Amino acid sequence: MFKKLKDKKGFTLVELIVVLVILAILAALLIPALTGYIDKANKEKVIAECRMAVMAAQTEATTIYGEKGKVDDDTFAGKDADIRKLAEVSGHWQITYTSAGKITSLKYSNENWYVEYTAADGDKAATYTEPQQIGASGVTVSKIAADKYGAKEVAAAAAGTGK
Repeated sequence: MFKKLKDKKGFTLVELIVVLVILAILAALLIPALTGYIDKANKEKVIAECRMAVMAAQTEATTIYGEKGKVDDDTFAGKDADIRKLAEVSGHWQITYTSAGKITSLKYSNENWYVEYTAADGDKAATYTEPQQIGASGVTVSKIAADKYGAKEVAAAAAGTGK
């Protein structure tokens, strides 16, 4: 009789359940930690995209200033496609610049995040605001997008469905 029990190979139901419970506990501990890393990565991503947009806008403004001697709305208005191509980003932005071609601020939003850049001024270094998730704490893209884009694009950006 004892020989038959020793010859059986495999796991008992209790052993399998214990292993599944341990895996469930480990998963419950890891999921919140991983979502924190995802949010941090998204914040870093929107800052990097904003930096790329600032550099592309500064490049275009400097080029215009070099060719025309000043930067104004007429010469800078048609450069969105060029800035988007240089920056390789798909978000929306609103740029403030001087007639000398210096980018003084840039408000940038992508599908889910919003950040603002402010240029260095005197002894103050250039800064980026803490990225904020769109929809959280009343942050919307309507202010930035309404200045630059039509109502269709504002609604699509707020819904996270388009450019």
